[in-house]
Amino acid sequence: MKKAIVYGASGLVGSYILESLLNDTNYEQIIIVVRKDLNIQHPKLKILIGDFHSLANVVKGIYADGIFIALGTTQKKTPDRKQYYQIDHDYPILAAQLAKENGAKSVFLVSAIGANENSSVFYVKMKGETERDIINLNFDHTYIFRPSMILGNRKEKRTLEKVLISIFKVINPLFIGKSSKYKGIEAKDIAQSMVKAANKLNDPVKILEWEEMTALLK
Repeated sequence: MKKAIVYGASGLVGSYILESLLNDTNYEQIIIVVRKDLNIQHPKLKILIGDFHSLANVVKGIYADGIFIALGTTQKKTPDRKQYYQIDHDYPILAAQLAKENGAKSVFLVSAIGANENSSVFYVKMKGETERDIINLNFDHTYIFRPSMILGNRKEKRTLEKVLISIFKVINPLFIGKSSKYKGIEAKDIAQSMVKAANKLNDPVKILEWEEMTALLK
């Protein structure tokens, strides 16, 4: 029986990660770190309230076999690039580092298609640097999930994203062969692929795009 710690459980992908883990009989306890209580009750669930600044104290001595990270914001929600970088890069790295110090052997990170630390595009570069620094923590298993457009209904209003989701649902069949990695994917499918991957770990480092994620669901 395993224990998992989840970051980003209040978000779209993170909420499905939490749901999948709670329903997985391989796990006896799921720990989530959130800024405020989600008002969810489950016998396997442990909720810790904290943020980037209080994290070291909040998770002190908290053991988990694996850490699932689905943290992220948007430029509209966080226009200050320093804060944006802290949420999308610094927080995941700190969370993973603390989890490893507490005994975690595996890390599962939601990144983005095209992540590249050498890019001149801020978002793409940031995601690439996050991947690089997670890999450099040298977990026994580091699995990075790179979705393109994430499909699903968010709690927050994102008008442009809703338009893009509608477009992707139409053009998805056009992405074939090497371009299949650009296909939109349901948030629930990302989450389920992460949990399934966690139950059959083979590689020290693995990058999963649309094809690899969907293959886990078959």
